[in-house]
Amino acid sequence: MQVKFWSQTFEINMYVACIGGFFVAIIGSMLGFGGGPLLLPLMVLALGLPIYVALGSSLLSIFFNSVMGSVRHIQLGHFDYRLFLMMLPAAIMGGYIGPQIAKRMSPVMVKRIAAIGLLVLSLDLLRFI
Repeated sequence: MQVKFWSQTFEINMYVACIGGFFVAIIGSMLGFGGGPLLLPLMVLALGLPIYVALGSSLLSIFFNSVMGSVRHIQLGHFDYRLFLMMLPAAIMGGYIGPQIAKRMSPVMVKRIAAIGLLVLSLDLLRFI
């Protein structure tokens, strides 16, 4: 499948995208996070998308997985409304400010920051931190 973004055309293998996205959603749901740490490498490494396209696409797809997970946690009674209301303004501001900062950085620097974040998250999930 060909995707056009700003005057650039990217060729994406839809089989890899669908199967990879399915497994990312399952693993992310099992481990309790949105799946971004797995989805971003899938799009950059397996699908060959540039980092700026992969970041935005990852955030949009994680949104739907996170909404479904949140609905289920609310149904099970595992949801703290006060914590949510405290974090919401910061999340909205971060979602606006983050892309503004990334737009002014080189793609290599954005990849390095993403790699460091993935490393820290993976070490935390493995309980090394």
